Amino acid sequence: MEVIIEHACGMDVHKDSITACIMTPKGKEIRMFSTKTVFLLQLIDWIKEH
Repeated sequence: MEVIIEHACGMDVHKDSITACIMTPKGKEIRMFSTKTVFLLQLIDWIKEH
């Protein structure tokens, strides 16, 4: 099967938390973040790293 997307991120968004999963050719990583601004900025940085 041909790989179409090498990097993907899925998020489960709730009132007080966000669970994000990043899938790359190296594997997958799951992290949880609070919905406060400082943690949302950390989420953005984490996604940009991948």
